[in-house]
Parts: sequence; structure tokens; C-alpha cells
Amino acid sequence: MKSTPATLFGRLGALLGGAALLVACTGPEPSPLPPEPAPTSEAAGCPESGVEITAGPVDTAMFTRAMGIVMTNCGTGEYTVNGFPVVRVLDADRQPLDIAVGNGSMPVSAPDSYDAPPEPVTLRPGDQVTARVLWRNEVTSSTEAAVNGKYLEIAPAEGEPAQVVEPDGGVDLGTTGRLAVNAWAVR
Repeated sequence: MKSTPATLFGRLGALLGGAALLVACTGPEPSPLPPEPAPTSEAAGCPESGVEITAGPVDTAMFTRAMGIVMTNCGTGEYTVNGFPVVRVLDADRQPLDIAVGNGSMPVSAPDSYDAPPEPVTLRPGDQVTARVLWRNEVTSSTEAAVNGKYLEIAPAEGEPAQVVEPDGGVDLGTTGRLAVNAWAVR
């Protein structure tokens, strides 16, 4: 069989292509990828507990103050909360003030829709629950000085690590000496 130049070039091209594949397959192995960083228990900037507590604006009406607080699961695992936040009022030097804190609205105002009984809520990463802090700016005694807190120290539950938030305008309790907190809930 007689070969033409086109046939020769076609065979030569196939031969060179096969050789190139052979060289590519037998060349040095690519270097391995760097190892993935080990997963951390919390996202960057997230407290060690895996949850972050923030304060909303303070609503005011007729001496009553209401402030929403939000707890966000900023960690990488699930977090279950059940019950009431543990709240303390702090002064400008972050020292605790002698304030009675009651669960439910009753120590400060009439019960309302926020007074549902606590139920366990499991938060996946990124999920949130809210609670509400209530107080009255009322002076009931002319012989006592009005109390003004600067910060609230809030823990998700008894025995849990607390975080400090600064309510807009502080916590102007007058002489009442008490505040109230509603249970964590998805609202």
C-alpha cells in the first residue's frame, strides 16, 4: 500500500499525540494540596460559648421601658436554651447594682403576649431567639436617690457565661429597684 504525504502526516500526528499523552501520564505527580484547616468550635469573633447576645433599642412609654435582647447561635454546632436569661444591672464601672430581677412581666407591668411559659429551643448555627427586659423609670420615694445603670450583664441561663451589653440611654430605674425579664422564645 502506497502512502501519501497526507497519510504520513496523519499517522505522524497520531503518533506524536500518543507520545504526548504517555509523557503526561508518566510525568511527576502533582504536589498534594495543603491540608484543610482544622474546624474550630466557633466562628471568628464568636464567644467561646457559641452564642452572642445583643441589645435592641429601648422603647419608652409612660415611665415603662422595654428592650429586646437577641441571642444568636454564632457557633458551629447546635445550642439549646430553655428558660429565662439571667440579667444583672451594672453601673458605669461595671459593678452590680442591688436590683431585684423577676421572671415574667409582673414585677414591672401587666402580663402580655411575651409571658408565654419557657420552652426548650434548639438553635442551629445562625438561628436566633429573643427575650425582653422591662423596667420602670418611676420615683416612688423622695428620700432615695434614683438608680441609673449603664450596662446589663446577660447570661443565656443560670451557670452560663455572661455577656455585657450597653442599652441605648442606660437603665433608668428611678427608685423602683426592680426589672423583669421574659423567657427566650422564637418570635
